[in-house]
Amino acid sequence: MKGTTAEGQEYRAFRYVSWTNGSQNKKGVKYLYIDIDFLSFITELIGTVAFAVSGAMLAIDRELDFFGVLFLGAITAIGGGIIRDLLLGRIPPHAFLNYVYLLVSVVSAFLVFVFSYFQMRRGGQRYFISDSLLNIFDAAGLGIFSVIGVQNTISAGFGDNAFFCIFLGMTTGVGGGMLRDILSKTTPAVLRKHIYAVASLLGALCYYYFRYLSEAGSILLSVILVIVLRVLASHYCWTLPRIPIQGRN
Repeated sequence: MKGTTAEGQEYRAFRYVSWTNGSQNKKGVKYLYIDIDFLSFITELIGTVAFAVSGAMLAIDRELDFFGVLFLGAITAIGGGIIRDLLLGRIPPHAFLNYVYLLVSVVSAFLVFVFSYFQMRRGGQRYFISDSLLNIFDAAGLGIFSVIGVQNTISAGFGDNAFFCIFLGMTTGVGGGMLRDILSKTTPAVLRKHIYAVASLLGALCYYYFRYLSEAGSILLSVILVIVLRVLASHYCWTLPRIPIQGRN
């Protein structure tokens, strides 16, 4: 069920049924009203934090200075959205019109720098976040921005073009990471890492085709799918086929 509130905000109603213990008798039917714009905003903030943290951690690993950590964290978080908006013809990109995402990414990177700094001062390890947890952060950002990329493409009027929606979903997901890796002189993860771009592609595909059933449900399903694929690929070292060159390690 879909409709609008008195203020004109869009919502979807999701019906759920509660049951008595051990009985199949319907106890009640209720409707949960979810503001789609608010849900997308919160989801995008979570993705922004996740990507900013991963970018800042890589900057620390490359021994960049304070500004480098903030810049790499921010570009990782908002870079994919900037590329998407340019391809959609949105000039200037949304990131330069709404400073919330830039601010959130910079603050997140700043906190990573501060925590890492004091961790090192106490004689601890450079990272206050484990590699496995960092991988989950990166996977969460990848899944969330893959969905957001599809949402923005649909809202721009290209909802009937499945290829374009899914392509920009993947571009939004991997774009920030590509810029991060290029700036840190690393081969982009999308070209080498265990099932990275493919996970983003499948997440965008899942959201595009399942959004008709449930907006909130399809977002959750797509993000979980990307996270699970990335975690499993990292753990079991899943990779796409490549041609080995003799004489190289």
